[in-house]
Amino acid sequence: MDFQADIIDRVIKNAIQVMENSKYQMFEILDTARTELVTLNQELQSVLKETAETIEKVDQLEMNYRRSRIRLTEVSRDFVRYSEEDIKQAYEKATQLQLDVMIFREKEMYLKARRDDLQKRAKSVEASVERAETIGSQMGVVLEYLSGELGQVTRIIESAKNRQFIGLKIILAQEEERKRISREIHDGPAQLLAHLVLRTEIVERMIAKQEFKMVQDEIVDLKKQVRSSLEEMRKVIFNLRPMALDDLGLIPTLRKYVQDFEEKTKIRSLFETRGKEHRLSSAMEAAIYRLIQEALTNAAKHAYPTYVLVEITYQAQLVKIVVQDNGLGFKPELFQQKSKDHGHFGLIGMRERVELLEGRMEIESAENQGTKIVIHIPTNVEKGKE
Repeated sequence: MDFQADIIDRVIKNAIQVMENSKYQMFEILDTARTELVTLNQELQSVLKETAETIEKVDQLEMNYRRSRIRLTEVSRDFVRYSEEDIKQAYEKATQLQLDVMIFREKEMYLKARRDDLQKRAKSVEASVERAETIGSQMGVVLEYLSGELGQVTRIIESAKNRQFIGLKIILAQEEERKRISREIHDGPAQLLAHLVLRTEIVERMIAKQEFKMVQDEIVDLKKQVRSSLEEMRKVIFNLRPMALDDLGLIPTLRKYVQDFEEKTKIRSLFETRGKEHRLSSAMEAAIYRLIQEALTNAAKHAYPTYVLVEITYQAQLVKIVVQDNGLGFKPELFQQKSKDHGHFGLIGMRERVELLEGRMEIESAENQGTKIVIHIPTNVEKGKE
């Protein structure tokens, strides 16, 4: 058995090395693709602008050409009023306008072809970026899983298949969260900061030209942009983990969250606690906070209630959580199907997280009679693990 384990360990180590190298190559490819996509989009915007201007120019030239043809016909028919020189000038003007129309039509056709080509290339590169992100995320999951479990791989293979599955799901969730955070930073603060860099370059040029009044206006606008960037970053940080959990504890943080939920959704919300409140581990408090957050989000999004209740009861060896609403409700026996068909996948995720905490979750609901979610989470489990 030890010989087999050594062979498996060597195979996995080699696989990890190959995948690590491939992962870095994938990151380089992804970075190159993102840069190319930005360049293509910038070029596309320029071509779109030039195309619109050219189309407008062609329309104007065609109108002028039609007028010149009318003018040429007019002077050609009236030899009394117009001289030969007038006829010659009218003819040359009509000919030149006709040539200009042909030239700009050719330019319009070229720009449209260029526009279509850039759009196709941008779409292709965007698809490549998405594929590279997915592959990179999958490789990260596999690498972290293999690296973390390498020392006990034989025992896992023989006796912990279920734990492997759960562990893989946790790592996958971590990778998805990292991808979400990456996108939030890229689409929010990173974009704003990139914009600020461009604006500072503009300010430098204004200073060089001694356009101090414009510099003052630009700095005022830059301050607004910096404040906006700071606000975006605070949102990202709060989404990662509410700092009040560590500073104040679970109950004050939840009470504030329920108040904010009521202000945001205009749903009357009540928060109650029972039993002797005491601090739990940081991980346990974070897990309970996320469960209640998910339950309220689901209620507001799918049940359309006018009232919600959140109740936490501290008992000797467990915490009982009740989240109740007077919304639309559903048939509990159709829970799995409804969750998939109607976007209530959050309830399935809640149940899986409760099971990971070795707790249980019960759902009481009926159509048009609201929903009651009852969760029991043992607190003696975390003590045993410590």
